[in-house]
Amino acid sequence: MIAVLFALLAAASNALASVLQRRAARSEPDEVAFRPALLWALVRRPVWLGGIGALIAGFLLQALALSNGGLALVQPLLIAELPLTMIFLARLSGVHLERGVWVAVGAMTAGLAAFLGAASPAPGRRAPSVLIWVIAAIVTVGAIVGIALLSRSASGAARAALLGATAGVGFAFTATFMKATTNLVDKGMLVLLTSWEPYAMIVAGFGSLFLLQNALQSGTLVAAQPALTISDPVASILYGVTMFGESVRSGPWVIAEVAGFALIFYGTLRLSQSHLVQTQAETA
Repeated sequence: MIAVLFALLAAASNALASVLQRRAARSEPDEVAFRPALLWALVRRPVWLGGIGALIAGFLLQALALSNGGLALVQPLLIAELPLTMIFLARLSGVHLERGVWVAVGAMTAGLAAFLGAASPAPGRRAPSVLIWVIAAIVTVGAIVGIALLSRSASGAARAALLGATAGVGFAFTATFMKATTNLVDKGMLVLLTSWEPYAMIVAGFGSLFLLQNALQSGTLVAAQPALTISDPVASILYGVTMFGESVRSGPWVIAEVAGFALIFYGTLRLSQSHLVQTQAETA
């Protein structure tokens, strides 16, 4: 329950960060996309810095959650970030959310509960070997580069969605380093500072943040956020099972797990198609 609480608080912090960062990123021209100039321009905007503060808080809360639970439990709970993002977006923009949005939020909540109840994620007791880390890094970087290259031939919502997916995979991989880092804390500060995992976490985190800024700059929040929200937990479950030996129930339980994700996907689509939210996201 401690892991669940910290994960939900992390989702709320990340949702606020997304709204604040997008407000700043969407005001920048297309010419600065994928250039250091984008971050240089954003760092001088107070609203973006506020978003970074919320993102840091979410990062720390996520680390606390991962220190008390596995990737397959914590990362799916971060799906709550999407409905919270829409609620924050409406509150900060002074918009009344229509009934369909609350239906979507209910569907996502029910889907998440159904998935976690059926999957019953159990933490793993295996530490990834160097070979597993290398294979995971090659596959992850290859997937991100491939999707990013594909996004160059797209525009608008499609491009934002593709880049949102790369950011989701990036943050999921960052979570693997975060999980490994939390496992080092009990070994003492000297071991923590002389291990490579914390530094890999920082590099992966900054790379994922860069992908997120480009996703938010490329299109609307409702185009980027669903792809980000779905890709992160799916990738995290795969990382948890293959790298850390975590387990989720199989057999007949898979039907309920798929049904849960179907509800989550339905809720995500309903949110992304919300007229009021989409209008505010375009003009925020």
